[in-house]
Amino acid sequence: EKAAGWKLLFDGKSMKGWEDIRRNTPPGDSWTIEDGCLKAVPHPKLREDLFSTQTFGDFELTWEWKIEAKGNSGLKYRIQDRFFIDERRKEFKRFEDLANHSIRTRATKREDGTQEYIVGFEYQMIDNAGHSDARRGAYYQAGALYSMIPAAQPAARPVGEFNLSRVVVKGNRIEHWLNGVKVVEGELNAPATLEKTAARWTTDSLIYQALANQPKKLCPIALQNHGDAAWFRSIKIRPLP
Repeated sequence: EKAAGWKLLFDGKSMKGWEDIRRNTPPGDSWTIEDGCLKAVPHPKLREDLFSTQTFGDFELTWEWKIEAKGNSGLKYRIQDRFFIDERRKEFKRFEDLANHSIRTRATKREDGTQEYIVGFEYQMIDNAGHSDARRGAYYQAGALYSMIPAAQPAARPVGEFNLSRVVVKGNRIEHWLNGVKVVEGELNAPATLEKTAARWTTDSLIYQALANQPKKLCPIALQNHGDAAWFRSIKIRPLP
């Protein structure tokens, strides 16, 4: 694998190669290492994703993951921005409205009651049967490009078992694989993809503009803490020419 250009992103025992949020002020409580896995801690005081310290352009990425019952998580790539959202603000009826406000003002602080929001493209990892978001349809089920390109078919293993996922990114062309099945194939800037993005964020949104234009080409990989327990292991990446 090394001869073919593969690199380990997680050594199975330390945060080497990742931003260790436990060293922040105040210390982050969203991530830990358990049984050879990076684990998203359920219900942290401060919900943050875990970022690789290296950045990547075109790449092939594989990893194994499992989720708790009724759980939700994801892996994000081609990340364009990150900012904090104050979830205690109730004057916004939709999460998207709160996020659009937060990216414009960047007024929230890193403190209990906030979450870090990542502007990027998400490989969805979820309990298809037990989570309400997945029951909305294939755009929100395991393996989908979340809310943009639906999973072609169910391919996840039962909750509690590890799944094998693979992402290939070359230019705007992407593939999502789940347990040996290609569940997504498409382009990040295809009209249909941009239409779904605009429907969620509106075209004048800074979030939409970042996703549509992708000004950043070298980006970290991020593992999502969505408030539920999730485990990640055997994370490997191979940069593509």
